[in-house]
Amino acid sequence: MQPEQLIDRLTQAMLEFDRGDPKRIQHFLKVHRFAQLIARQEGLDDHTRLVLECAAVVHDIGIHPAEQKYGRCDGKLQEQEGPACARPLLEALGLPAADVDRICYLVGHHHTYDAMDGADYQILVEADFLVNLYEDGAGPQAVRHARDRIFRTASGRRLCDLLYPA
Repeated sequence: MQPEQLIDRLTQAMLEFDRGDPKRIQHFLKVHRFAQLIARQEGLDDHTRLVLECAAVVHDIGIHPAEQKYGRCDGKLQEQEGPACARPLLEALGLPAADVDRICYLVGHHHTYDAMDGADYQILVEADFLVNLYEDGAGPQAVRHARDRIFRTASGRRLCDLLYPA
C-alpha cells in the first residue's frame, strides 16, 4: 500500500472513531497537515515522515476513552489511554511492529516535552502546539513562551511566527 493510501485509510478510521465530534476531527486533521508540512520542509526521510503522519492522525485518540473512564481528558490521561486505542487501528493497516510501537510511543508521550527523542516527536509536538495555541485562544505571552520553550525546527518556528506574529 502506498503511504498516501495508508494515511487516507488511517484518517478514515479516525473519522469513524471520532464520529460526531467535529472539533476533535478538525483538530487531528490540522495537526496532521502541519506535521506533514514541517516534515517536508525539514527534509525528513519518507519512512520517518510516514511514522510521524500516522502519529499525527491518531495522537489524540485517547481523549474519548479518558472522558468515558475519568470524566476528563487532560494530557496525561490522553497519553495513558491513547496507545491501546491506536494499536489495533495501526495493526489493521499492516504496519510493521516497530512502526506501530513508535507511533504508540509518540501518542503516549505527545504531552511530555522533556527528552523528545527524535524529529518525529519534535515535529508532532510543534504541530499540535500550532493548532492548540489557536484553538485555546492563547495570548501573545503564551505564544512567546511556547515558541521559546517548545519550537526547535526552523520550519516550526517560521510557521509559529507566521500564525502568531509578535
